[in-house]
Amino acid sequence: MEKEVELSSAAQAQVEKGSQLISQPQSHKGGLRTMPFIIANEALARVATLGLLPNMVLYLMGNYNLHLSQATLILLLSVATTNFMPLPGAFIADSYLGRFLAVGLGSIITFLGMVLLWLTAMIPQARPPPCNSATERCKSATTGQMTMLISSLALMSIGNGGLSCSIAFGADQVNRKDNPNNQRALEIFFSWYYASSAISVIIALTGIVYIQDHLGWKLGFGVPAALMFLSTFFFFLASPIYIKNERHGSLLSGFIRVIVVAYKNRKLKLPPKTSAGMYHHKKDSDLVVPTDKLRFLNKACFIKNPEKDIAFDGSASDPWSLCTIDQVEELKAIIKVIPLWSTGILMSLNIGGSFGLLQAKSLNRHITPNFEVPAGSLSVIMIFTIFIWIALYDRVIIPLASKLRGRPVRISAKGRMGLGLLFSFLHLVTAAIVETTRRRRAIREGYIDNPHAVLNMSAMWLFPQLCLGGIAEAFNAIGQNEFYYTEFPKTMSSIASSFFGVGMAAGYVVSSLVFSIVENVTKRGGKDGWVSDNINKGRFDKYYWVLATISAVNILYYLICSWAYGPTADQESKIIEENGSNEEELPLIEFGVDGPLDKVR
Repeated sequence: MEKEVELSSAAQAQVEKGSQLISQPQSHKGGLRTMPFIIANEALARVATLGLLPNMVLYLMGNYNLHLSQATLILLLSVATTNFMPLPGAFIADSYLGRFLAVGLGSIITFLGMVLLWLTAMIPQARPPPCNSATERCKSATTGQMTMLISSLALMSIGNGGLSCSIAFGADQVNRKDNPNNQRALEIFFSWYYASSAISVIIALTGIVYIQDHLGWKLGFGVPAALMFLSTFFFFLASPIYIKNERHGSLLSGFIRVIVVAYKNRKLKLPPKTSAGMYHHKKDSDLVVPTDKLRFLNKACFIKNPEKDIAFDGSASDPWSLCTIDQVEELKAIIKVIPLWSTGILMSLNIGGSFGLLQAKSLNRHITPNFEVPAGSLSVIMIFTIFIWIALYDRVIIPLASKLRGRPVRISAKGRMGLGLLFSFLHLVTAAIVETTRRRRAIREGYIDNPHAVLNMSAMWLFPQLCLGGIAEAFNAIGQNEFYYTEFPKTMSSIASSFFGVGMAAGYVVSSLVFSIVENVTKRGGKDGWVSDNINKGRFDKYYWVLATISAVNILYYLICSWAYGPTADQESKIIEENGSNEEELPLIEFGVDGPLDKVR
């Protein structure tokens, strides 16, 4: 908890520096002053939830007398549900509840789930009796006991659907169109939001796990529940100063209406030039004409007969015959970003995985003769790299570049996504070279048949690839979150914040698919496959080169998608407002403003 307090203080200090850099218009609500409360809510919640995962299988097997397969199945279903819930949670938040209520209810529901799990450790009757060591017989958990356990996991999964909206809710607080440095404000928020998440992972995988291992389950589950209470408390504490955007109608039904109406009007010819009176829009909407991208969808909001199509109050006489510009643009936003979103799927394939752990186990991890770093803890290097790189990028690199060029400089969100893919490729190439070197040394030292042998090779060889992996994730993850938020209409901000997580889930599916293909293809004809329990006999170096090749192809795919996407929302606004911001876009992985999507009719 002391680490979390230090984290909040550090975050607030950076906010104060950021507020000096960004001259945001003052208002009685929102702004950078809300960041410490929102980031504290996310950081504490992440520490609490992630701290429960590593040892949960031991709790289920040791306290509920479950077999490994049963415990694994329960956890897989729980994790799958947790990863899925942000998407329906985002639709509900944007359509019905609003983001403030979604995050608040999500925090409360998650806290209740943790309290229920803590009670399973506190109340002996909530668990089956311990196994009889003499007879080795174990009594199974009753239906009531399992219901209490599953309910706690279900509540935490459901709560995560609301908590996932916190990044969109936080961005709402600093996103102001009248601020000339609006993009920079969003960049600072997304950077420090992600940095706090990285630090939370470190604390969860070290501090909470240590408490569970050494102080027992009662305190091990009680501390996360207490942290979740603090997370909820800090979030509601700043309620009077939050900007709470109004909720809108069902987005899903709006998407269906646009598709239906556009199909009905498929033979309609749109005029070559658009004007405000041709298209139906809400009275309070800033959109009076639709964009030219995916122009065929504009037929859904085109007014054919004003007297027949428009009611006395200005609304559509038949919602299934005429849609609003907002509804059309919301569907366009989803369709437009899917290609660029798909380029980030392979980030989950590129970063992490089991190969790094297998490498680490075979290397010398001793810091002193009596202390050896656990193989699984080396991944903390990547998390630290993310945090350090974010700090350097935000406080050193960007200010220095701006000073050298004599004007504000930044790298666009789309550009950072591309840089993340580039560093991911370098990460995989480095990993392949290191694994080739490691395997040759294992053979030279005579350990080809001994997978448990520790080579005369330092684990620090893994340091470069872990650092490159951390930089790749810092660039791509932050870039993706900012890109979706700025490109989606404000009515879809919660959905935007869930897109990155959905991409990660898709990445895990692709990872398992690639794994199966490589394993089956390399084992054909009775040969020894590349993937083996014996890391010295397996060809993990070749596997890395396969992944690096896929990553290189993905970069080319990204370049095509980025070109086809055309200019982003902030770039278009700069073109329109010639006398606007003086901020210069750093020319990194950016392309011409016209792409194929601009010409679709």
